[in-house]
Amino acid sequence: MFKKTVKTNKSLLKLSNQSLIKKTINKIISPWYLIPLIDRWVLGQIIPPMIFAISAFTVISLSVGVMFDLIRKIVEFGLPLFLALKVLFFSLPSFLVLSFPMAVLLSTLLAYGKLSSNSELLALKSLGIKTSRIISPAIALSIFMTGLTFYFNDNLVPASNKLAETTLRAGIGSSFSAEQGKDNIMFSRYGSRISASNKKPTKTNTYLTHIFYASWYENNIMEGVTVLDFSREDFQQILKAKNGVFDKKSSSWIFSDGNIVSIDPSGQTTNIQFKEYTYPFVEGPMELAKVPKDANEMTLKQAIQAEKIYEKTGNLKEVRRIKVRIQEKFTLPFACLVFGLIGSSLGSKSNLRSSKSQGFGLSVILILIYYVMSFLFSSFGVKGILPPIFAAWLPVLISLGGGIYLLRKSSSF
Repeated sequence: MFKKTVKTNKSLLKLSNQSLIKKTINKIISPWYLIPLIDRWVLGQIIPPMIFAISAFTVISLSVGVMFDLIRKIVEFGLPLFLALKVLFFSLPSFLVLSFPMAVLLSTLLAYGKLSSNSELLALKSLGIKTSRIISPAIALSIFMTGLTFYFNDNLVPASNKLAETTLRAGIGSSFSAEQGKDNIMFSRYGSRISASNKKPTKTNTYLTHIFYASWYENNIMEGVTVLDFSREDFQQILKAKNGVFDKKSSSWIFSDGNIVSIDPSGQTTNIQFKEYTYPFVEGPMELAKVPKDANEMTLKQAIQAEKIYEKTGNLKEVRRIKVRIQEKFTLPFACLVFGLIGSSLGSKSNLRSSKSQGFGLSVILILIYYVMSFLFSSFGVKGILPPIFAAWLPVLISLGGGIYLLRKSSSF
């Protein structure tokens, strides 16, 4: 009797667990059934090729960008296989971000091309359903992918790239620290000079007053420091030191093992050796040294902070470059929406009969055109030929205009 009761309780517990699992599954998939039937049907055609395209593009780009280099490091430097796999894993988000827009284009082009070749789109149009309504699921999915790409690009990619580099440095036995070293730090300061006549600051505040250079920075220490002081019209100084650190309490730099060469109005020079010297100067060089070398390693917030730091240095080219990169933080994800519109509009043309290979080939051509155009306009922005915001957004706007044109053409069939 006791055994029967235990078996009954086990059966009831099993049924209860199954019921709980079913309820959980229903909660997860129930929002899907809130979507109109036509949209679910179209999304069902797009999502499978999109997953395949993301996988394919990511594997190809990983192989070209990381995998072959890791194999070389395994052979030449003895990088452990486990660490190589970790580097590969940490590199994944940056390549996924590149794959998302391309996958959107290929999947929408293939899905709508298939529906068009099977005359299913023609049947929908004969029922009075407009092309804009038919491609709306693709646009909605593209908007979702735009948001996902932005999240990956701003949150996951900078952190994962840093982890990948740190893991690689550890694996090949290179010295590294929490703050990685950086070479050739150059900080320029602009402002007023002390007038030679009245010993007061000049009204003009655009003079180059200081140049701070360090050959290497690591662990909050500047090495191989040279400071050129032009803050006085009739007096110049050149300071050289083995190393220097910034003291926040006194807002000054403490230099060690160096000398100061002073040049007076008559051209005479004096040379003073020092073991330690306190020099009042801004923290700008330290802030500049902490800026990541690559904008891809920055979040949007860090990039905006880097822009302010570069503006202090007076380096206009770097200011333009970082402004372009800030805008590209938005334009890269926006490419998903652009490609979604182009792919669905082009695939919806009733005279398009494309195979998978033709769809892939057309996608590659469109992707190349878009990214070559983006690269050219980006370089125009860095060189100052175009304002940074125009340089970043013009390829998107041109492509968006092309997508709207294709949509109108497909609607006329």
